[in-house]
Amino acid sequence: MEPPRRFAPAPRGGAQPPWGGPAPAEMGAPAHPLIGTGRVRHARLRPVPHRFAYPTYFLLLPLRSLHGREHPALSRNRFGLISFHDRDHGDGRADCLAWIDELLRSEGIADACGELWLQCYPRVLGYVFKPVSFWYCHREDGSLAAIVAEVNNTFGERHCYLLHGPRLAFGHELIAAKVFHVSPFCEVAGTYRFRFMRSEAHPAGPAAPAMPMRIVARIDHDDAQGQPVLQTSVSGSLLPLTRRRGLQAFFGMPLMSFGVIARIHWQALRLWIKRVPFFRKPDVPPSLLSR
Repeated sequence: MEPPRRFAPAPRGGAQPPWGGPAPAEMGAPAHPLIGTGRVRHARLRPVPHRFAYPTYFLLLPLRSLHGREHPALSRNRFGLISFHDRDHGDGRADCLAWIDELLRSEGIADACGELWLQCYPRVLGYVFKPVSFWYCHREDGSLAAIVAEVNNTFGERHCYLLHGPRLAFGHELIAAKVFHVSPFCEVAGTYRFRFMRSEAHPAGPAAPAMPMRIVARIDHDDAQGQPVLQTSVSGSLLPLTRRRGLQAFFGMPLMSFGVIARIHWQALRLWIKRVPFFRKPDVPPSLLSR
């Protein structure tokens, strides 16, 4: 799994500046979209070992800063080689920022008024499958008010896990009960252990250029007996999204979205060949959200 190297600890008092500096409200200027390039990793520990890792890229979007304005490097709600569509998230409405704000308020979280960063896969040539997206919801002082993990399965279903409370911070382990079917080779039981880490840009040495920012999102699954079953992570180096970097990402992996769904089925076939137990799909949870 991704080692937590060079990742900044949470500042005292819970204040955690978003990527690259303080919240946009404190800077007096809007934040900019970022593009991350890195790897996705899976490691199944039981009942038989099974590991894989693939290169990937993803977006990290400051939705409040982008609200009501276009960014020259981001195709939003229109076709592009890589693009972002609001309706791919939440309840499918045309404004996903309005959806997440309503969701947080309905759960009694009224102080997530700072920047709201969405980490997600883009559409590629108009197609996307997003196994998981992460909403990092900040207060005006830059501290985290909540994180929402938005999970999709290959049956077209979606569920969100709300992470909040006094332990919410980058680098801390956060726990939620697993209630949503993702894979027929994992029972809907036990818990998820989430851990999010991020670094700020910093020089590698006095004469060296600045190292890019990095982010790691880990989700580990333990069974009903508390035994670890699956360890997963997506990690990458973050840079400001520009037209050139968008083109580099696309031509470096022009079929990334198609590859995500193809690799899911390929790995499922490998698990079936290994005779990993198969679990039937249960009904979808009655609520879109759980804690």
